[in-house]
Amino acid sequence: MHHDACWCPSLPTCTPAPRRCTSPTWQTRNGQKPGSGTGSSRVPAPEHATPEGAQSWAWNDKSKTWQANLRLVTKFSTVEDFWALYSHIQLASKLTSGCDYSLFKDGIEPMWEDNRNKCGGRWLITLAKQQRHTELDHFWLETLLCLIGESFGEYSAEVCGAVINIRAKGDKIAVWTCEAEDREGVTHIGRVYKERLGLSSKVVIGYQAHADTATKSGSLTKNKFVV
Repeated sequence: MHHDACWCPSLPTCTPAPRRCTSPTWQTRNGQKPGSGTGSSRVPAPEHATPEGAQSWAWNDKSKTWQANLRLVTKFSTVEDFWALYSHIQLASKLTSGCDYSLFKDGIEPMWEDNRNKCGGRWLITLAKQQRHTELDHFWLETLLCLIGESFGEYSAEVCGAVINIRAKGDKIAVWTCEAEDREGVTHIGRVYKERLGLSSKVVIGYQAHADTATKSGSLTKNKFVV
């Protein structure tokens, strides 16, 4: 772990909306309530600073636009603060459809338009409906630990944050990076992420540039890279 780091989480926000990358931030949408988290053998030791500051966001008023609803919930810069947050929010699998959680580096907003995100993209994991109660929470926690633990080595600086979308047709988890044209960095992050999630070599995950996603529907967006 490096010093001078801070991540920011956000409360649950419901309803799909553009995402933005800023400093580490938890961006949550609708339905965030106290809950219990789970431990992990890969968690950094106590009293360690996270690589960068983090912030948490929330959105849950469908009568307002997504951007008007987005609000910063909290920031954290230590592993202890992360676990304090994680253990007091509802697990992703318990959220209602239409809700999102997100964690981004301090200074980066969870939206495509943010300067750190607009030239980037995302590694996208799509889960079947039946996986919500078997693998979703594990995958999301592993994703968060990858971010705050700088699991991507020299390319960790390229990671902006992560978002989880709870949807009726199937949930999604995405890791956002800042430079979609950096093939070496993007593919390294994708390989490490896939390994950390314990996905089979037969499973293929794709990376989509935000510029492509913003102009096409999610199902029509072409993968720029795959691992």
